Amino acid sequence: MNWLSTIIRPRIRSIVNEQKDVPDNLWSKCPKCDGMLFHKELKASKNVCYHCNFHMTITVKQRLELLFDDAKYEKIALPKVPHDPLKFKHRKKYVDQLKDAQSKTGEREALVIGKGTIGGQNTVVAAFNFAFIGGSMGTAVGEGIVRAAQEAVQTKSALIVIPASGGARMQEGMLSLMQMPRTIIAADMVKEQGLPYIVLLTNPTTGGVSASFAMVGDIHIAEPGATVGFAGRRVIEETVRETLPDDFQTAEYLLDHGMVDMVVERTKLHHEIAKLLCLLMSPTTDTKKLKGSGYGDQSKDAKGKNSTSTPKTKGTKASVRKASDLAKEPANKSADTQKNAPKSAKTSQ
Repeated sequence: MNWLSTIIRPRIRSIVNEQKDVPDNLWSKCPKCDGMLFHKELKASKNVCYHCNFHMTITVKQRLELLFDDAKYEKIALPKVPHDPLKFKHRKKYVDQLKDAQSKTGEREALVIGKGTIGGQNTVVAAFNFAFIGGSMGTAVGEGIVRAAQEAVQTKSALIVIPASGGARMQEGMLSLMQMPRTIIAADMVKEQGLPYIVLLTNPTTGGVSASFAMVGDIHIAEPGATVGFAGRRVIEETVRETLPDDFQTAEYLLDHGMVDMVVERTKLHHEIAKLLCLLMSPTTDTKKLKGSGYGDQSKDAKGKNSTSTPKTKGTKASVRKASDLAKEPANKSADTQKNAPKSAKTSQ
């Protein structure tokens, strides 16, 4: 029994008592269904709960990498604006709030602009960062959206804006509210050039952001379950004195009521947006490409034979007479026509 006590027992004790180092951050909990989520699987699903399909927040960097082809894009610097123009101070100085947000997120402001390709089409994306003072829109964000629109016009690119904001930044007072019409003008700049302007609504999109550029897109896409609205639910219920539906101000509710065009899951966003951009930006009336393809060069007659089609614009223009031209003609022209009619009849006889 000596070998059992001297060799086997110590080995068993060493195996049982051995504590392996297990990281504490292997799992997280879904805020909606309380389901346990393994981090590797959660990362593979783009921060979407694989139990209840709840779309959790992702960083701006992850958002841009998700949308652009091969996760490659070029970052565009935001224009410089005066910091703390009103010298605002409440519980904390506004300047200190900005410094804390900058050190926390590593970004200068609540907007990040990137340009690259989506589905092979040149695209400029302006994405909000909710971690930066709630993604609030101040003068820097307004200037950033104008800068993104200018870049889209200069490079003939589509513009995609991804709001995730609580609204205008009240620490800048009226200056923040002035960004609402400025962003509308920026969106119009893109539309006037015939370029697509797409808005991807994420959770949350509220306040002055939803009341300006976020609701004037050519196409509105929303992530499932995203909260989109202007005022809060409690404020609206107290104003209208009615109980609102449970799904009020959700992406699905807006889709049913015609405010949103599509509700797309995060994992399918790149594919769907790429498909839209290819449809909106691919040239379909390029005469040089159509010339050698045979499209429009030949047509088939009633007997099925090929016949070269000729433009009929000359004959059409000649046969159509304007009322103003008829009014200018001499009145006796119709009488001359009647005199010549018998002669032609005799000739035919």
